[in-house]
Amino acid sequence: MSISFDKALGIHEQALNFRAKRAEVLANNITNADTPNYKARDLEFSSVLAAENDKVKSGTFALNKTNSRHIEADGVGNTDGSLMYRTPSAPSLDQNTVDAQVEQASYAENAIGFQASFTLLNSKFKGLVAALRGE
Repeated sequence: MSISFDKALGIHEQALNFRAKRAEVLANNITNADTPNYKARDLEFSSVLAAENDKVKSGTFALNKTNSRHIEADGVGNTDGSLMYRTPSAPSLDQNTVDAQVEQASYAENAIGFQASFTLLNSKFKGLVAALRGE
């Protein structure tokens, strides 16, 4: 009898990946808060979840490598369209749409979500280890 980690861990692995990607996007927004014409970006969990479900249903996207020195194309680009522009709450003279307080609040919320997903994933692993030990 084998253990299927996809079934055992559920969506928590994808949730951690999403939270890590979103942290990068939000950190990039905070970094560019003073850059003229910079447009704030964000990821929506619902669109990423829908894209993951579509990948599962239709099979994963793969590229052919014609040379062993080619770089893997996992995650290249934003083919699922989940990275969107944030709507600004107030106009800016330099056309920058980053609101530092909103970005910091979103980053903190994302960090809490990451910690929750990590805690749930950790408890899943503890349960699997206990099952393997026969406890």
